Amino acid sequence: MREHDFIVSKTDMTGRIIYGNEIFIEFSGYDEEELLGSQHNIIRHPDMPRVVFKLLWDYLAEDKEIFAFVKNMSKDGGFYWVFTQVAPMRGKDKQRAGYTSVRRKPNPKAIPVVADLYRTLLDAERNAGPKDAMAASGAILAKVLKDKGVTYEELINALQSL
Repeated sequence: MREHDFIVSKTDMTGRIIYGNEIFIEFSGYDEEELLGSQHNIIRHPDMPRVVFKLLWDYLAEDKEIFAFVKNMSKDGGFYWVFTQVAPMRGKDKQRAGYTSVRRKPNPKAIPVVADLYRTLLDAERNAGPKDAMAASGAILAKVLKDKGVTYEELINALQSL
């Protein structure tokens, strides 16, 4: 990503894209018509561990915003890293109506650290098999946080601040 770019997308409650700004369309490589109505995971890179998205959905279910490093895949198979903030979006009735994601350029110093961690988590998921994948990678993430003596939020913020 470029230094001053912000990728913005909005989804409904089920994760279907209802809005994407021009930079989202550019980086994804999809036409707007292809994106709108599609599940947001259309840009999910296979290098992303499932546990990261479980964490994301757990935070959103608790009506909390979350920050994360995400490796996205463009239509042509290329990829790009983002530092994302995902937050619940409210309708006029003050009820949750969907989610807004704002993504910006991640700190380049953080990417090798995050990529190594994600590789470890993904390996654990693959080795455990579909039934036990989340538990296996979740246990590793919990151990990393405990060993470092930080919360998830503290780890993410420290990495972005490197």
